[in-house]
Amino acid sequence: MLSLDSQANVIRESKRAAVLSVQDAQWSLNHANQNIASDVCFYSLLGPGASAFCVCAIHDVQVGASGRLLYYPEAIAAHPGDQVVFHFHAKNHTATQSSFADPCGRKEGGFNSGFQPVPVNQTDHLPTFTVHVNDTEPIWVYCAQAVRTPNSHCGQGMVFAINCGYDDEPNSFGNFKKAALAVGASLSAAAAASTSAYAYPTPDAHTTSTAWTTAAYGDYTIPPAPHPTPVTQAVTLGDQAWTTTYESYPNSPAPTPASAEGRVHKVIVGGPGKLAFDPPNVSALPRDTIVFEFHQKNHTVTQSAFDDPCRPFNANGLTGFDSGFVPVADDATEFPTWNYTVTDTAPVWAYCRQGNHCGAGMVFAINSDESSGRNFQAFQNVAKALNGTAVAAVTSAAPTATTTDSGANSIKIGGASISLLAAALVGYLL
Repeated sequence: MLSLDSQANVIRESKRAAVLSVQDAQWSLNHANQNIASDVCFYSLLGPGASAFCVCAIHDVQVGASGRLLYYPEAIAAHPGDQVVFHFHAKNHTATQSSFADPCGRKEGGFNSGFQPVPVNQTDHLPTFTVHVNDTEPIWVYCAQAVRTPNSHCGQGMVFAINCGYDDEPNSFGNFKKAALAVGASLSAAAAASTSAYAYPTPDAHTTSTAWTTAAYGDYTIPPAPHPTPVTQAVTLGDQAWTTTYESYPNSPAPTPASAEGRVHKVIVGGPGKLAFDPPNVSALPRDTIVFEFHQKNHTVTQSAFDDPCRPFNANGLTGFDSGFVPVADDATEFPTWNYTVTDTAPVWAYCRQGNHCGAGMVFAINSDESSGRNFQAFQNVAKALNGTAVAAVTSAAPTATTTDSGANSIKIGGASISLLAAALVGYLL
């Protein structure tokens, strides 16, 4: 003979199972004609004074698996309270919120995973990014790799949707993907028709490559490199005069020094909570000195290249400058410096080679052409897209800020993990 408490427990569990089964059947019926994987989140009261429970689905989405430019599945239906977990595979992708009207453009205020680089040989401990579904409105997502360029992943159809319309509705996933592909086709056509998307408005003496190119690794598209022109010029400085021969780049400063000693440009490196050079770029003349003043914690200033911003410069055996690591204590009041003397007017690119500081945007430029496609911001964007040193050096990524630990139990059912959350205990079922 069961005790009264045991009988009450049996009744409570039976009613809960019945409510969930009925609602699960209704959800399946409502979505039978929609080819979208889904699980539902139920909020159910089991009767007066009963416990409220929430059963929420965790939808796993694979990003770029098997080297394909694809989210899998490409679309899902989700209920408020559900979580969508993006699992990033090789090489370097994002999950960035867009809109149906602009499938390959970031929605203002929308979520963004940031670039998630993964080595080609990594198969476990993949980085993830979690999106919490708050309502049943459609959510549109794209990969921002090489965005707005002919090699755009979004433009090649790498898009995803939550709660999109049915196949015969205007806001269906099929129509969303067609719009993304149309963006890609338009970018490719514009690039083919244009003499140069980033042509420098310079005299005939300055010729610029008309072909798009890619960064040193990955498939991030960058503007073409300018072609310098050899120039021989007489320089007069006070009572001194000499003839100099140098490579003149578009919109580069004149080769005449400001003074015999040159000017001094002070640049702060790092500081409490800062992964930055301040200022991030300077315009300097020959004989000028860049004084890098190192603040907390431990940084470098290391020369690199526009197309390979996060690795030391090496061109046919010719290496660039490197300060080496300069550690500075948190309570320091005096700060070490390292100097670099400018010798010509060519653009110079540099970065901090500590950890993934470069991937976080800690880069620097001298004489970058801010009127061209190869300006400082573009250089920083390449660094963030490639995300630090060689992709193969990345082993894992920490959960993003949007990922929360609810402490719930997780049960794997089919392709989704179901979390049982005790929302509130308000009484007993008699």
